[in-house]
Amino acid sequence: MRRILLIVQKEFIQIWRDKTMKPLLIAMPIIQLAILSYTADFTVKNINLFVQDQDHSALSQKLIDKIGASDNFNLQAVSPVYNDGFNQIQKNNIDVILSIPEHFSRDFNSGRKTALFIAADAINSTKAGISMNYLQNIIKNFGEEQAVEKGFSGLNPGIIVSKRNWYNPNLNYKFFMVPGIMTLLVTMIALFLSGMNIVREKEIGTIEQLNVTPIKKYQFIIGKLLPFLIIGLFEFTIGLAVALLWFRVPFLGSIGLIYLFTAVYLVLILGIGMFISTITDTQQQALFLSWFFSVIFILMSGLFTPIESMPVWAQKITLFNPIRYYVEVIRLVMLKGSAFSSIKLNFLIISVAAVVVNLLAMLNYRKTA
Repeated sequence: MRRILLIVQKEFIQIWRDKTMKPLLIAMPIIQLAILSYTADFTVKNINLFVQDQDHSALSQKLIDKIGASDNFNLQAVSPVYNDGFNQIQKNNIDVILSIPEHFSRDFNSGRKTALFIAADAINSTKAGISMNYLQNIIKNFGEEQAVEKGFSGLNPGIIVSKRNWYNPNLNYKFFMVPGIMTLLVTMIALFLSGMNIVREKEIGTIEQLNVTPIKKYQFIIGKLLPFLIIGLFEFTIGLAVALLWFRVPFLGSIGLIYLFTAVYLVLILGIGMFISTITDTQQQALFLSWFFSVIFILMSGLFTPIESMPVWAQKITLFNPIRYYVEVIRLVMLKGSAFSSIKLNFLIISVAAVVVNLLAMLNYRKTA
């Protein structure tokens, strides 16, 4: 343990002596969140729909069939119970609920207005807004077609649609973007710092001094990881403070749970950086590889382009993308208040990956003494 602490102390001394590092670690998260949160936006498709059908009429079935035939919606289930759909929203399986009331067919056929209700998971405000607009247009067209078919004269009876946005009532897209950008902040800092760590020792020649010491491989790797783990958690804290105090992003979940997952996630990212550092000989090579992987991870994380909108082969590749799991977890915990039971699969995947990657980094590190 003493050897590990000595390496940790050495790393912090090196960081503290670097005049550019201190302001960068403080300014970088604030600038990134401030700029990207105001400028990043996106579009979506493939919307998972749940229909609550309380009417069970031929007309309601026609409406369901029309919506199900749309390229924009994936009809997941039909049930008379609203909570069946809402429970699936909480589990992140459903995006929109359409509620068809009792006597929908009777009221429409008698020429009276009838009201439908739409509820959307508005954590992703853009997706919620687009989903509701698509659904309202389909319902409007359906009402007009049925009115013509039934020979209504004058004003069509029409269908009134009311709606509700869960978790983000005002469709504030910053509530969706800011948590995602926080994941990029933590990932890039951890990956780049750890990716250039060992290779920097190679370039300045201090790696040979460490190699001739009795320090074991695991002690060396742990000692190298701990300072950056602490720095990563510090950066996350700054980002979280900016999100809560500046952007007023709600935090409904457990602060301990989000820090626990962040710590495990950082161990994985730092392990990837360490592995890159063990297979490269110069900081330029390490920087290039880190940038290569970070760009792929970011663009395929679901932050800017929804995973559901990607080709099937790309969706399968995202299963190996750690940022995908972290983006999902941080939004679930912050905005939905999800408990550990809702993120346990993500936690298991990231934990196993962290162990495997760090073992690879440790085995790949060549110690000569």
